[in-house]
Amino acid sequence: MTDLEKSLREFEGYLKKEKNASSNTLSSYLRDLRQFGDWLQSTQDKPLQQAGEEDISAYYRFLRASGKSQSTVQRCSATLRCYFAHLIDKRKLKDNPARHVTMDRQKRKLPQVLSSSEVELFLEQPDVHDAKGIRDKAMLELLYATGIRVSELIGLNMEDVNLSVGFVRCHNGEKERVIPMYKVAVKALRDYLEDVRPAMVEEVNEPALFVNLGGSRMSRQGFWKIVKTYQKKAGIEKEITPHTLRHSFAAHLLVNGANLKDIQEMLGHADLSTTQIYTKVVQDHLTEVYQKAHPRA
Repeated sequence: MTDLEKSLREFEGYLKKEKNASSNTLSSYLRDLRQFGDWLQSTQDKPLQQAGEEDISAYYRFLRASGKSQSTVQRCSATLRCYFAHLIDKRKLKDNPARHVTMDRQKRKLPQVLSSSEVELFLEQPDVHDAKGIRDKAMLELLYATGIRVSELIGLNMEDVNLSVGFVRCHNGEKERVIPMYKVAVKALRDYLEDVRPAMVEEVNEPALFVNLGGSRMSRQGFWKIVKTYQKKAGIEKEITPHTLRHSFAAHLLVNGANLKDIQEMLGHADLSTTQIYTKVVQDHLTEVYQKAHPRA
């Protein structure tokens, strides 16, 4: 086993036991650390444990020059700070070199959101007179109703929804949250479960809530294609991804008076600062509306 692989394995154990990291965080941190370790070895001929502030700063510049986004570099920074903190806990290091490295600040790109009318237009596109359209309608309505991630959507099992109460239970690693659904989403889901899914599933005991036409669990790529198909059909010029509906869910709740902490809980954000980006989205939207609509603007 190489030194890098050994470091990755020890760090993985630390994230699981000490940080109770979700599966998404775990995979992201390990990928970031592996990429940094490979870069450090190839350019500086150093093992991970010997990385210094200058090495880390040079790596951030390399990521920027490679076209990586601000959020990617920030996540990498969080990974390295966490990794070196782990080494300090293990008494293998005295100081955290990543803690003192600053990044060039760039304006954070605001998430793309749809207007209420664009969401309505988009959700009207599935043809609910055929099985595929009924399934697609249920998926899209559920996504906008709850704001869950696409990975969480396709990971839902039959036991995770309760139509009589109108909620969905969402798992993200060790954490679980319960999110309500509006009546239209509940109806779309009931139509799919009662009229379509029984004929779609390949195996009677298939646990997946949403399945493809072959009867097995819907894939991330498969759902991505569904979203792009309906964007084209709706004629909406904005770029729509599965995450666009998540962003729109949060922004629309906020503009209609929902509490930011409640939105954070429904989105599953660990830090409120992540959710606060939607405050800026709403402010920008209202400013744009004011400039267009006010007679003296």
